[in-house]
Amino acid sequence: MSSSADNEMGVSTYPTGAQRKTAPRIVAFGGGTGMAALLRGLKAYTDRITAVVTVTDNGGSSGRLRNDFDMVSPGDIRNCLMALADVDPLIAKAFQYRFDEAEFKGHCFGNLFITVLTRLVGDFGVSIRELNRILNVRGRVIPASSAKVSLVAQHPDGSKSTGEVQIARSTKRIQKVEIRPCPVAMSQEIRSAIDEADLFIFGPGSLYTSVIPNLLIDGLMELINATGRQRIYICNIMTQPGETDGYTLCDHLAALRVHVGKGFPDAVVAHDGMVPLEIIEAYKDAGSEAVACDLNGQAEYKTVRLVTGAFFDQEEAAGQRGWGTHDECLARHDSDALARVIYDEFLKEGSSLGPGGNGAAAAGGT
Repeated sequence: MSSSADNEMGVSTYPTGAQRKTAPRIVAFGGGTGMAALLRGLKAYTDRITAVVTVTDNGGSSGRLRNDFDMVSPGDIRNCLMALADVDPLIAKAFQYRFDEAEFKGHCFGNLFITVLTRLVGDFGVSIRELNRILNVRGRVIPASSAKVSLVAQHPDGSKSTGEVQIARSTKRIQKVEIRPCPVAMSQEIRSAIDEADLFIFGPGSLYTSVIPNLLIDGLMELINATGRQRIYICNIMTQPGETDGYTLCDHLAALRVHVGKGFPDAVVAHDGMVPLEIIEAYKDAGSEAVACDLNGQAEYKTVRLVTGAFFDQEEAAGQRGWGTHDECLARHDSDALARVIYDEFLKEGSSLGPGGNGAAAAGGT
């Protein structure tokens, strides 16, 4: 691969098409806008990306289609497909088009297309495989499950909340989440991707409803751990009301370990740059705050490598309407900045996986 994402004169450079085709293989786990942002950036550095995407969303357009047609939720899959798609811009825009009137109000065209294709071929997993081909996806996108599954959160008082919408609305702290019905079988596609992977990435995205659900697939973490490859967690920039209220970075890691055991992850990528005051105030009104990066000095996580940087996407946050309400101000990761640090720290020459690196020595947890 190219020895740096920036040449000696400071001009941004990227691997060539041929270099991308021989780059390290990455398997990313997650869902929602966070995963899509990561994928959009990574495709500039490698064509060998596999995205394993959460399918438990039961709100919005996805939730309606899930209930009306007894199918797997298509929304997160759609976002990830479009992040890696290599199609005419008009096609990409059409897939993300959301109706705002009549019976189709709230529905995204891409979700409807996936629904139709699933009904035509008779299987959600097959329809997504075909969409990878139709959309000329750089890499591949795989659903975490081709079966309709639900997320259940357990609370400290013994009560439970079922479904992502209900979990987000609950004011109770989450102790643990599980998938029903269980166990969720691992597909051969996911198994093969893990066997061939050089690096695993988890997140960014909602901790309990996007990241952790994928890790609950039967046998998945055992297979990942057995590879000895590095496991990277990308933490959210802001806490999420109803899920991670008041959580610091260490709280996120503690929640992950409750579900997958000690020694996870091998490295963490976290934002430690500025978040504009307007964003802070808008999120504060919704009960959200910046995630404090408190990993340094914590004995429990002394083996976890911390990689920090400024990953806040200023342009995405401002949008076309300027600073406004919480819904308008989106604290999301900058795709390019996030992918660049993954490349610099884990993929390029001299890094742990790049030529001259020592991926085997750096991989694995304790």
